[in-house]
Amino acid sequence: MNKHFLDDTAVLLGRSLRHIARSPDTIITTAIMPIAFLLLFVYVFGGAIETGSDSYVNYLLPGILLITIASGISYTAYRLFLDLQGGIFERFQSMPIARSAVLWAHVLTSLVANLISLVVVIGVALLIGFRTGAGVLAWLAVAGILVLFTLALTWIAVIPGLTAKSVDGASAFSYPLVFLPFISSAFVPTGSMPGPVRAFAEHQPVTSIVNAIRDLYTEQKVGTDIWIALGWCVGILVVAYVFAGVTYRRRIS
Repeated sequence: MNKHFLDDTAVLLGRSLRHIARSPDTIITTAIMPIAFLLLFVYVFGGAIETGSDSYVNYLLPGILLITIASGISYTAYRLFLDLQGGIFERFQSMPIARSAVLWAHVLTSLVANLISLVVVIGVALLIGFRTGAGVLAWLAVAGILVLFTLALTWIAVIPGLTAKSVDGASAFSYPLVFLPFISSAFVPTGSMPGPVRAFAEHQPVTSIVNAIRDLYTEQKVGTDIWIALGWCVGILVVAYVFAGVTYRRRIS
């Protein structure tokens, strides 16, 4: 990374953040569905679900945070698609700016917007009974996992944003990601699931990420889940980054 790249990324990031600031409904919309799930599960299903935890909202929150991120990254694909359709990329190519700065600006905008949405969701969780005695280091670890997960999914979002044929196609890819936490340990222990479903739930990335976050803020002993979670996040991030870069070079060539 050279100074030219950093300066260009900062300028384009400012442009994208101004768009977010002018339409705060984007963040509000992103947070509404996870908050609705949070309230629904705590107040409607919570009394019927046995998790072995004193507080169901404490058990539930990690999965809701991942759903928040999965909902938010669809806007990255949407904004990329609109920029492509509006000819912004062609204009940028005619200017003396680093080409990769365009993508990084969108990715960092996604990171900022998602972090704001996560803070909103955690605030609602606190209002309805979420409590933790976790220290600063534990919360920094949680934040690190969430940042890695956000970056990994955002780089995935870049690919449909560059290749979709319609606005609906650009954002629809996120639907499976939103519902993946439902087949994991996010809402119920995987031991209650039938055999094939349980096998999938226990070996997909969301379960290890959810378990690691839950152990950190409930002050439980963190086992291998945190390393599996980090491995999934970094692995997805690297693969998505490479494919997004290849797709971008082909798209603008």
